Amino acid sequence: MTRTRQEKQGPEEEDALCTRLKEYEGRPAATAAIGKDPVNEPMIRHWCEAMGDTNPAYTGPEAIAPPTMLQAWTMGGLSGHTSRSTAYEELLGLLDSAGYTSVVATDCEQEYLRPLRPGDRITFDALIESVSERKTTRLGTGHFVTTRMDVRVRGELAGTHRFRILKYAPAAVGRPTAERRTGQREPGERGRKERERAEQAEQAEREQKQEREQAREQGWERVGGAGADLGGRRPRPRPVVNRDNAGFWQGVAEHKLLIQRCAGCRKPRFPWLPGCNACGCQEWDTVEAVGEGTVFSHVVMHHPPFPAFSASGEGGPYAVALIELAEGVRMVGNVVGVPYDKVRIGMPVRLEFLRTDPELVLPVFRGGEG
Repeated sequence: MTRTRQEKQGPEEEDALCTRLKEYEGRPAATAAIGKDPVNEPMIRHWCEAMGDTNPAYTGPEAIAPPTMLQAWTMGGLSGHTSRSTAYEELLGLLDSAGYTSVVATDCEQEYLRPLRPGDRITFDALIESVSERKTTRLGTGHFVTTRMDVRVRGELAGTHRFRILKYAPAAVGRPTAERRTGQREPGERGRKERERAEQAEQAEREQKQEREQAREQGWERVGGAGADLGGRRPRPRPVVNRDNAGFWQGVAEHKLLIQRCAGCRKPRFPWLPGCNACGCQEWDTVEAVGEGTVFSHVVMHHPPFPAFSASGEGGPYAVALIELAEGVRMVGNVVGVPYDKVRIGMPVRLEFLRTDPELVLPVFRGGEG
């Protein structure tokens, strides 16, 4: 059985790591940082709407910001933080290099000293307050890192925010290794599977290339059922393919709808994820959907018009449904073969694959059959 990097570390190595981690306590995590936006009414309104908070103190000419928004004014947004200190980056890098590459936020504590009002410009300093000894949790083994942030307005302390994360190595929960199943080691089992997957990917790429060439010659067409010429329709937006879902899209390209199945508890799941939500196991295999399902819920899209999604190509209304598959999972897809206003909850559907352009095949569901 493969041992993790943390399991290989002896007591002396772990003690040495803890000593190095403790050296970062008291060092700055951010210095003289400035909030990206001043306190403002739109963000306050969005927050209150999302939280369902109707306190009148947060509206009108004398409005204040909800105190729990304290951290929101300091966040880096999608572009990330630009004010993190070198010491904090070094600390995270040290934990990464020791194998504690996963992270989860665990809790926060806030203290409010004065209200924040629209127009206030936030500045803040943050300190690495503590790094814990090595701890073992249900998620895995790692170290808790606590930072304390002091938030100010024109130099006056407005509040403090303590934020704690766990940098950890995931626990191997429910991993049914060959050794555990049979009591014998099977050297190279993982390598063999990886080679098989690589060979399958190469074969799929060759088939896809041939299919694209044929599509360019013959026009775009629906596959998996009776043919339907799509003419010169505009291409659909491309799906986001990453290392977690690449296997799903490879299966779709081969006209297979693959569902992940946990190797620990055997529970199927969709969409594809790196680990099981039920038991935490990170090992999995796939089952091919039989292609039968029912409409669990649906909407009809009227606006904005998007010609690539409508049967007429004119951007008119089209149905999008949440399909409950026979395997017990649900997925979103277009319903085809019936008028958009005839789609109903409980309607039986059948899986097909739609070639939307020479480069893309998508799963869709044909209604009104069976």
